[in-house]
Amino acid sequence: MKSDKYSDNLMHGTTILAIKHKKKMVVAGDGQVTLGSEIIKHSAKKVRRIYNNKIIVGFAGATADALTLSEKLEAKLERYNGNLTRACVELARKWRTDKYLRRLEALMIAADGNKMFLISGNGDVIEPDEGIIGIGSGGVSAHSAALALIKHSDMEADEIVKAAMNIAGSICIYTNYAITIEEIFETG
Repeated sequence: MKSDKYSDNLMHGTTILAIKHKKKMVVAGDGQVTLGSEIIKHSAKKVRRIYNNKIIVGFAGATADALTLSEKLEAKLERYNGNLTRACVELARKWRTDKYLRRLEALMIAADGNKMFLISGNGDVIEPDEGIIGIGSGGVSAHSAALALIKHSDMEADEIVKAAMNIAGSICIYTNYAITIEEIFETG
């Protein structure tokens, strides 16, 4: 039986959450890095800004692979004048068809003030219906918590992300409380 590289051990060691709420896009990632059953680092930065600080990316998976993908996305953004949708589609197409890139083991969230996408090596470019994406080992927990908080509280986007990431950290053994948060406001 062939394993699915996006659900096996690949995604252990991280939680990335992106939400769009009240005209603000917020992307957060925990800081824990694990190697097997050992915690190697507590304060990794898995969320960062690219393309003149206009795009936020968060990644789960192999660090070197994720950084390579981040650089490739930034090159696509340069080529397509910051058009996030087009850059993500072109990156996913290249990732799926290129012999070298196909071996990269990561998932990526890319967001600007208006849109967010989950990008995978399977060629997926997914824009969520409810404005929430969670990836990594604690992604489902963080996503669920954020969805509940958006629907049943008056919290601001950054407060929701912090609370949801803390909930994920209390459930997922591969997620810690050293959270990096980047936010950007809706444009136009």
